[in-house]
Amino acid sequence: MGDILAENLSGKAVMGADGTELGDLYNITMDLKSGALKDLLVVPNEEISAQTTDFDVDTEGRLTVPVGNVQAVKDYIVIAR
Repeated sequence: MGDILAENLSGKAVMGADGTELGDLYNITMDLKSGALKDLLVVPNEEISAQTTDFDVDTEGRLTVPVGNVQAVKDYIVIAR
C-alpha cells in the first residue's frame, strides 16, 4: 500500500470485506513509544453494534479495529472481519 496522509482518511467510510458498511473513520491510535499504528476508531452506522461485530467498543461507542485488519484503502477503508 502506498503512502496516504492521515488527514485524507478522517471521515472515510469503513467497509467489511464482505461488503457490510460499518461506519466512518473517527481516528487512528498509535503506540507512542514505537510509533506503530494500533487501531482504527470507527463511528458505527446505526445498524452496526458491538453484538454484530467481533471488534471491541470504546467508552464512546466507537469500534476499535486493529490496523492489521485493514485490507485496502481506496474509496472505502476495507477491513477483514
